[in-house]
Amino acid sequence: MADKSGLRNRTHSEHNCKRPVFAQDEHGVEDILPCGAGEGAAAPPICKQEPVPDVIGPVQIVVTDEDEHCFQLDEAALERILMQKHVRDLDVVVVSVAGAFRKGKSFLLDFMLRYMYNQRSSSWLGGNEEPLTGFTWRGGCERETTGIQAWSEVFVVDKPDGSKVAVLLLDTQGAFDSQSTIKDCATVFALSTMTSSVQVYNLSQNIQEDDLQHLQLFTEYGRLAMEEVDGKPFQTLMFLIRDWSYPYEHPYGLEGGSSFLEKRLQVKQNQHEELQNVRKHIHSCFSTIGCFLLPHPGLKVATNPQFDGRLIDIDLDFKKELENLVPFLLSPKNLVVKEIGASKVTCRHLVEYFKAYIKIYQGEELPHPKSMLQATAEANNLAAVAGAKDSYNKSMEEVCGGDKPYIAPADLERKHEEFKKFSIKQFCSVKKMGGQEFCRRYQDQLESELDEAYANFTKHNDSKNIFYAARTPATLFAVMFAMYIISGVTSIVGLDTIASLCNLVLGVALISLCVWGYVKYSGEFRELGAVIDQVAETLWEQVLKPLSDHFMEDNIRQTVANSIKASLTEQVTQHTKLKAT
Repeated sequence: MADKSGLRNRTHSEHNCKRPVFAQDEHGVEDILPCGAGEGAAAPPICKQEPVPDVIGPVQIVVTDEDEHCFQLDEAALERILMQKHVRDLDVVVVSVAGAFRKGKSFLLDFMLRYMYNQRSSSWLGGNEEPLTGFTWRGGCERETTGIQAWSEVFVVDKPDGSKVAVLLLDTQGAFDSQSTIKDCATVFALSTMTSSVQVYNLSQNIQEDDLQHLQLFTEYGRLAMEEVDGKPFQTLMFLIRDWSYPYEHPYGLEGGSSFLEKRLQVKQNQHEELQNVRKHIHSCFSTIGCFLLPHPGLKVATNPQFDGRLIDIDLDFKKELENLVPFLLSPKNLVVKEIGASKVTCRHLVEYFKAYIKIYQGEELPHPKSMLQATAEANNLAAVAGAKDSYNKSMEEVCGGDKPYIAPADLERKHEEFKKFSIKQFCSVKKMGGQEFCRRYQDQLESELDEAYANFTKHNDSKNIFYAARTPATLFAVMFAMYIISGVTSIVGLDTIASLCNLVLGVALISLCVWGYVKYSGEFRELGAVIDQVAETLWEQVLKPLSDHFMEDNIRQTVANSIKASLTEQVTQHTKLKAT
């Protein structure tokens, strides 16, 4: 049952003055008087120094930005709650309720508050005519809670072993409403699971397979954000099945819940691997897993818009099971202290963990959770890209693969265009999810990857060209020869400085040639060999090739001119002979 019913917002400004704040002992609650409590009472000096919340009630500690779909931690609000002097150094127990929206999380937490305030009383549920107050809740189909809220009052409890612990209650934004993305839902659930010692997973009517899959996604998102720890990363998970309609199969309460959960999370040999993995993942994440079956609270609760939480309107079975559920979670002997990495966490430490975790989720280090359709569409398109690329690679291997001879660059480019066109056609022919615009992104990715593969095939083909392979030594030899000639000429004419410079360049070229030969022979210092190749290629492209082209052009021009001149001379000679005869 969701936050089902008429809006009631607990206001405690009067209680601050007239009602004591409670800390619990093993029998009930001991009084800790707040500032101004009781007429004529002297206010303890600590009241002016502690960061005490102004009003007792729900406090927003994680705030959602609906436009940017991100979350911010209200550090000041969190510190006002957890850094109070009487609790900040106590080990903390954090009970959080999470699940889908409109399923009664805030409604349930308000009964937990009644228990925490009234443990001494056997009738802690309250009077039949008492409205339910505390965390804000209401009926209807629209969400109520956003982000994460904490109760501003931290309860101090004496455990049976004599130690004192601080109990903090958290209410979370419901998942899967119309305004939240999958990332929003995963972030809230993961944050509450990472910071709580008991996570109540609030479900309606049954545990369905999609509930387990979402739990797997959300807990994995939380585990990614945590540092590696020995053992299981999270502590207690309580499946709370609301509106349970099959008590004849599994009775209400813990006993029925345990038998039902064992059946649901059982890993069987004949199960599909996907179903086995989900169950194994859940078992690997939590130290303790339980289940409680809670009956429907009654038609008045579900359908009456004026319902305000009075017990008289709630079915007897629901109230009876509440009296079992809440003490099971919150009685002093059952409290679970928050631990991270096998170390107990105090209220002071919890503030720092909240700050660290929220920074991780505000960054870009973690992958973004996706909807089932988006994830399937991506996998579908990536598979089509991989198939088309594989077809292209096989075709190109047949043309210029490892044992194929060198092929002319123009022919290789023509084959590339042909195979690329065929691969894109193959990609487009595969039935894909996501729509035309979504698939277009993957087609662009395919084209980019094919062009990159073509560049690699071109380099591989060039390496088979013996003249291309010999370009570096040929260039270095040409440089050495040129420097040797210039050095000799300049020495003869007395230009010793230029001769010395040429000798230096000749020496560098000789050393480079020797180093290049060693690199090619041994395979060591490949980066140095690549630098020499790059320098030689630059010299070839910028100096030697233009000179050789210019020289060849002059030779061809001179050869053509001489041929024309000889032809004309021969024609004139023949014409003269004809005239003489």
